[in-house]
Amino acid sequence: MKKFQSKVATFSIIGYDPVTEELGVAVQSKFLGAGAVVPWAEAGAGAVATQSFANTAFGPEGIHMMKKGFSPEETAAKLVENDKDKNLRQFAVMDHKGNTAAFTGEECYEWAGHKQGKYCTAQGNILMNGETVDALVSTFEQSEGTLSNRLLAALEAAQNAGGDSRGKQSAALFVVQEGGGYGGYNDRKFDLRVDDHPEPIKELQRLHELHKLYFSQSDKEDLLSLNGEVLEEVETLLIEGNLLKEKQGKYNMEVKDAIQTYFMRENFEERWQEDMIDPAVLAFMRSGM
Repeated sequence: MKKFQSKVATFSIIGYDPVTEELGVAVQSKFLGAGAVVPWAEAGAGAVATQSFANTAFGPEGIHMMKKGFSPEETAAKLVENDKDKNLRQFAVMDHKGNTAAFTGEECYEWAGHKQGKYCTAQGNILMNGETVDALVSTFEQSEGTLSNRLLAALEAAQNAGGDSRGKQSAALFVVQEGGGYGGYNDRKFDLRVDDHPEPIKELQRLHELHKLYFSQSDKEDLLSLNGEVLEEVETLLIEGNLLKEKQGKYNMEVKDAIQTYFMRENFEERWQEDMIDPAVLAFMRSGM
């Protein structure tokens, strides 16, 4: 019996930051849970985006090949070498240095195609137009900021340029960096998925901002000393949250314990600093969230 494989019509981009050595994939599709199918990446190895009659084995197999020293071109050729359905496939690969290769089968549904840029490759099928893929590349190349911000900007620009001809449903962002995961225990810096939403890219952007708030480490230059008006405000907020009985007027063990309890309760442990407070956390406290 022939194994069922989905026609994952979508547009995606793989990007690389040579400074941070981050690799990432961003994707949007009129397909339930595209984030579970399209993006694959491993720090120090490479990344793969597989779509259109997607073969999810291309993800781990492609990464394994690049870890063994295959170039992106060699990896792409090897993946479809004995693939009887290759004319329906679309995928792209990037090695750990940002070199790329892409493949669009001649039977992929129009509009279908790919385009490679500086440290990026973009691909899509069943799109409104080729401008969708052009927007992915041009926006990524021209934008500034972190890799995740640039990938999301590219995704939004591509949607505005046309997007998937069938509409919108899911989106995902997957970025890896050595030690970039929670607590530094793995490489998954961002692994965010919107499986079913009327505005998946906007929802993905919202989750991205929340992820940065909760899991990004504080910029030491922005930290506020817990004294004076800052301490007074923090104490007031802690009292309102039933974490501190009364104002202490100084940073002592009672205040420290109350702040630590708040940080642990609200999952801000990555932003904890002794006798200092992150302004992003203070803003969160003010919001009453």
